[in-house]
Amino acid sequence: MAILMLILMNLAVMASIYLSLFLIELIFGVRIDTSSVTGLAIIAVIIGFSGSFISLLLSKWMAKKSMGVRVIQTPSNEAESWLVNTVAKLAKKAGIPMPEVGVFDGPPNAFATGPSKSNALVAVSTSLFDMMDTKEIEGVLAHEINHIKHGDMITMTLVQGVLNALVFFISRIIANIIAPKDDEGESNPFAYMAISFALEMVLSVFATMLAMWFSRYREYKADSGAVEIDGPEGIYYALAKLGQIPKDKVALPQDMKAFGIVGFLGEVFASHPPVEKRLENIKNTARKLGYNV
Repeated sequence: MAILMLILMNLAVMASIYLSLFLIELIFGVRIDTSSVTGLAIIAVIIGFSGSFISLLLSKWMAKKSMGVRVIQTPSNEAESWLVNTVAKLAKKAGIPMPEVGVFDGPPNAFATGPSKSNALVAVSTSLFDMMDTKEIEGVLAHEINHIKHGDMITMTLVQGVLNALVFFISRIIANIIAPKDDEGESNPFAYMAISFALEMVLSVFATMLAMWFSRYREYKADSGAVEIDGPEGIYYALAKLGQIPKDKVALPQDMKAFGIVGFLGEVFASHPPVEKRLENIKNTARKLGYNV
């Protein structure tokens, strides 16, 4: 069902883009010639970035709805008071505005999302409080705060937009070269679209690999940032604990994995590095900052 919804959402975005281009041509008389390389490049950029930025703008709302996040307006217990106060303390240390703070029912995990540093959300699962002490949870929160500080949601959107545009552009350039031609040298439209679609599927695999490589790099930076503002102990022992939990007991839904503290998949397509490598990175960062580890 999640995959079907993703496909339908992408189709809706594509349809809205093509409708917008049609209306621009109809109302303003501006027509983008997709038969030229320049025109195709313009369309590729529009299509590549539109879906990514729409997802970014809706990211916080979608996270709340899909994960059932309850935003803490007024803390109802001691744990919620501690959570809000700790996020406020870490946000101040990181030099960012106070994000919204929420909790959700689910496997032990946490994530940060939102379209900007001033419009972000940090959410933790209630089960995280059952398995970690406050210092370890604080390390997790420091990691998520650093995602916001570094603008990771925005940079991931830009990376995905560039990759989407390249996939669209390259697949159609190649399709135009190899598609059967008529007597006038025009490509068969059905063959052209079929080849384009097939190439998009193949190139998307490589694009995903690149996006996940950047996501893993981003996780190392967030771990190092957590050490800088909160010390190494919390994030180190939190990750060590999470690394011992079976993958199916800790993973977030597919569309939220890139924002969580941990996430799993095959090495090449993983949004997060192996826990062992992250722990070594934390120790190296701690030594550089003068901690005795």
